[in-house]
Amino acid sequence: MIKHSNKTYWIGFCVVLALLIVAPLVLPEFWRRFLTEILIWGLLAMSSDILIGYTGMISFGHSAFFGLGMYGAAAALLLVSPPNMWIAIGFGLVAAAIVSLFVAYFSTRLRDIYFAITTLIFSQIFYVIIFTWTEVTGGENGLAFSRPQLSIPGIYSTPFTTETLHWFVLAVVTASYLILRRVTQSPFGMVLQSIRENEPRTRAIGYPVERYKIVAVMLSGLFAGLAGVLYAIQNKFAAPDFVYFLISGETVIFNVMGGIGTLVGPIVGAGFFLMLRELLSRMFGDQFPYLIPLGFIFIAMIIFLPQGLLGFARRWLNR
Repeated sequence: MIKHSNKTYWIGFCVVLALLIVAPLVLPEFWRRFLTEILIWGLLAMSSDILIGYTGMISFGHSAFFGLGMYGAAAALLLVSPPNMWIAIGFGLVAAAIVSLFVAYFSTRLRDIYFAITTLIFSQIFYVIIFTWTEVTGGENGLAFSRPQLSIPGIYSTPFTTETLHWFVLAVVTASYLILRRVTQSPFGMVLQSIRENEPRTRAIGYPVERYKIVAVMLSGLFAGLAGVLYAIQNKFAAPDFVYFLISGETVIFNVMGGIGTLVGPIVGAGFFLMLRELLSRMFGDQFPYLIPLGFIFIAMIIFLPQGLLGFARRWLNR
């Protein structure tokens, strides 16, 4: 039964991956960019699921990791000539890693709502720094830069097109998912789930809970920073709005809508949320706040689909 379920899972995984590979060849220009953006936001949501779904720690600081990944990539693309994609990714990941280690060291000493508030405070601190340090960050105007080329050092180099950018982002998101899936199924991931279920008992057994939490926050922040790098490369700018705590709030919504503790669910939730927002904004325009019906839909999902879209789909398939 387990082998059959595992085989079905990988068949479904390959089918979805094949559809995403073919999608930019058949979709119009706008929807190609939109699908790529969904993948990037899905990566951000998936990174936060390591904390929310597997460790039981609700973080409102992912906007800091996401934004610092953007600004790290932007700094590399502005300082290095010619712009290099791999150096930008490296700078973005280093910036996100440093920030996540700093946040983790202080915030993991607290639990539950106190941890969430602490991460929120840190995200606001970084937002204020970026917003006011105009000489370095560009302040309110942010930083604009040229998009680097898609390159394999010493072998291949070509400008990004909409299609190649989509495939590159898809490759990064797929690799990130497979890595995080392996992590969550490893002994390390089992300890994280044990912390989620019963932290005092996990500590009593002898596990250094604080260390596991710090590593979980750093791992989550690293992949959030990677999402920020991809977003910067796609849009060719970095702005302080992406460090604001509202981004963290939307990330939590993605998880709840899709299904926490699943990795795939947050990606589904991000796509569902962004698609709803796009359709509602087109329907109502500026005459009516489209976030109002979106809010009612979110409340209805919490009441009637508490396990998210992926949980509902699993129950329906099992029936």
